[in-house]
Amino acid sequence: MASISKLSTSISSPTLSSSVNPRSSLSSKSFVAFRPSSDFFTKFSASRLSVQRGSDLKGSLVVRCSQGDGNGIPVKRTVLHDLYEKEGQSPWYDNLCRPVTDLLPLISKGVRGVTSNPAIFQKAISSSNAYNDQFRELVQSGKDIESAYWELVVKDIQDACKLFEPIYDQTDAGDGYVSVEVSPKLADDTEGTVEAAKWLHKVVSRPNVYIKIPATAACIPSIRDTIANGISVNVTLIFSIARYEAVIDAYLDGLEASGLSDLSRVTSVASFFVSRVDTLIDKLLEKIGTPEALDLRGKAAVAQAALAYQLYQKKFSGPRWEALVKKGAKKQRLLWASTSVKNPAYPDTLYVAPLIGPDTVSTMPDQALDAFVDHGTVSRTIDSNVSEAEGIYSALEKLGINWNEVGNQLEVEGVDSFKKSFDSLLNTLQDKANSLKLVSH
Repeated sequence: MASISKLSTSISSPTLSSSVNPRSSLSSKSFVAFRPSSDFFTKFSASRLSVQRGSDLKGSLVVRCSQGDGNGIPVKRTVLHDLYEKEGQSPWYDNLCRPVTDLLPLISKGVRGVTSNPAIFQKAISSSNAYNDQFRELVQSGKDIESAYWELVVKDIQDACKLFEPIYDQTDAGDGYVSVEVSPKLADDTEGTVEAAKWLHKVVSRPNVYIKIPATAACIPSIRDTIANGISVNVTLIFSIARYEAVIDAYLDGLEASGLSDLSRVTSVASFFVSRVDTLIDKLLEKIGTPEALDLRGKAAVAQAALAYQLYQKKFSGPRWEALVKKGAKKQRLLWASTSVKNPAYPDTLYVAPLIGPDTVSTMPDQALDAFVDHGTVSRTIDSNVSEAEGIYSALEKLGINWNEVGNQLEVEGVDSFKKSFDSLLNTLQDKANSLKLVSH
């Protein structure tokens, strides 16, 4: 990250900005659009929230970045509360935009953390005017475009962390995290990733921030070293069981190398991607074209995830793990990512409902979260039929599907996608600076 040295002294101390005050004055605010049942509509029709009647969903919630008040209000209990309290799975929200107070209704509904990535910030910053005032100030003060980008991001992460800090405290650092990713340009840079993680951790300066590091071969050592430095990590872009095992080992190695007597505040999640696996493997199965192959469409991702959970249970047990537990270590929870359904022929909760189990996280974008709140069922499903998952996994191998090759291809595509989002956003910010005549030529 070329601009780290500039940024390391430029970002002000992390005090919570006025944007986390629901009643603060903001140039651009967002509304929360509910699709309520009739009793819900009656109860909240007098509120200042934008409420709309929807025929397709009842009692669900969607956050949209737009004009509006941004106030959070208490809402009734949902299946998201049951998901955590009955089955031990934490529902997180895979999105972030200004003002972060738009997260308050989601927190009331049971959301317990937030994930972000370069694509999310690209959409948030390029499609909203809420960042203009801060951006203008940054560029006028002499910041280059990439430095300005990181300050916009850091502010959002700090403000979101503040909202989830009560959950973090209540769970003794077990939950309530907000994730921010290092530059995707560093996916093949081991040392650069470690330095970027240290920098982000320092400037965000919140106990409940997760620094996201991709599970590329080059970054596996970065994960170990970042953990060893006492920094909590969200490992992202995991697409195969083989790479997942390397991620677990990096976490364990890092805890052991930390030299800390109290490991209770160094935590991690392993973000195992789901829907993208089916998207790729379904295409391969359609090329094969046999009835057996076509019958396996839409089954690969959930099967692999179920087997990943078996590995999780195995690795976080036994003498090595027990020695770390004595120092307060917490399990690196499996986090199901890429949970939105890409194929409209599939059930809209396909990548949430079958993956419910203790000590896991499901991070959901609007589509998946909305669907599960509306008609999701809470029950332990992740290990309800392991033999079937093993059968599907083996059947795909017999058809010529190479799981490691699939994982490698998806990893390359994932990193490339984030790089494109990152570059696109920097170009958008450059254009915005030019349009505001902030940059001389």
